[in-house]
Amino acid sequence: MLSQDSLAVHAGRNGLTELGVHAVPIDLSTTAPLPSVHDGGLAYEHMATGGSHVEGQSTVYQRLWNPTVARFEEGVAVLEGTPESVAFATGMAALSAVLLAVVAAGKKHVVAVRPLYGGSDYLLASGVLGNEVTFTTPEGVRAALRPDTGLVILETPANPTLELVDIAAVAAAADGVPLLVDNTFASPVLQQPFTHGAAMVLHSATKFLGGHGDAMGGVVAAGPEWAVRLRQIRAVTGGILTPWPAYLLHRGLATLPVRVRAQQASAEKVAVALTGHGLVQRVYYPGLAECDPQGLIGTQMSGPGSLMAFELASAEHAERIPAAVGMITHAVSLGGIDTLIQHPAGLTHRPVEASAKPHASLLRISVGLEDPARHRDELGPAQDRAPDPDLPGPQDAAQCHLR
Repeated sequence: MLSQDSLAVHAGRNGLTELGVHAVPIDLSTTAPLPSVHDGGLAYEHMATGGSHVEGQSTVYQRLWNPTVARFEEGVAVLEGTPESVAFATGMAALSAVLLAVVAAGKKHVVAVRPLYGGSDYLLASGVLGNEVTFTTPEGVRAALRPDTGLVILETPANPTLELVDIAAVAAAADGVPLLVDNTFASPVLQQPFTHGAAMVLHSATKFLGGHGDAMGGVVAAGPEWAVRLRQIRAVTGGILTPWPAYLLHRGLATLPVRVRAQQASAEKVAVALTGHGLVQRVYYPGLAECDPQGLIGTQMSGPGSLMAFELASAEHAERIPAAVGMITHAVSLGGIDTLIQHPAGLTHRPVEASAKPHASLLRISVGLEDPARHRDELGPAQDRAPDPDLPGPQDAAQCHLR
């Protein structure tokens, strides 16, 4: 069996020799020749109702199917260990398609485990797609189920405070209701939710999968039944991933394991530096023992990843730090080759209801590929340059200590 490193390089690259090329080609065609009205109509109907492209048939129209997008989908499915995957224009388009598929099946109720990405939380709470939601904890999933529950959704590690959720335990509590796991923070390098009982695995492909901050997309890895339903939703709503970003995202998969491991190694060093800083009240990082009370690192996840969050003593102090750093970029997003810092309460989680919003004293960091010593040298002075007069000393800080 091939290692994940080898799979990442070769997944979705079948048939290149037969095409006479070495690199993956890009097919930008928006439409395709039709052999006849009859055959073209059959191909259109097959794909518009959720079917995958059949060899020898016309591809008809890019909104229905595209070979460059299909290669990316195959790559994600291979890495996630699922039979198929379906790609979308963004991660939110992917989540929206799942919710629309659930509502279309007459099961409009969703059980959502908090915390979640702010956009996901807000979409669910708004009910704009016709769903009803019950927010709960992992322990409250079974009690939250209703006869019309069509989906349970969770994110692990969770955005932005990196809580870990036992996927298998929630899948069991869901009692047959399909479980969707947002695996964006972990990537398939560190975690494969399908093997732990998830029916679907969601990614904002913009993040780790692409890895370079230059291509936007989303993808849901799943079995054939869900893939058909999602392709049908995609065909009629038009949320298709287009060829150029699909090409870039597919290219990103080849280096995904190397990037994830290197960023993780740097993040562990940054976490140590933050836990030792007198102005930091608490560090949230799955590689710290107190942040993984269930022991999911090494069992469900093969490593803690490269995202972390930390708390200062006040919101005012937290809001000043992003402006005081240099090489680290103050920006939303994550998982790319460069390090980003952002204020979740004021940005990504701004629309979340107050009871579920992260504290305004919290900052989130996505560690990139730079020298971690640079981050240590930069974050320390940045905090010192923006002190809060009421900060407690380090003896008052609630830290998670490294394993």
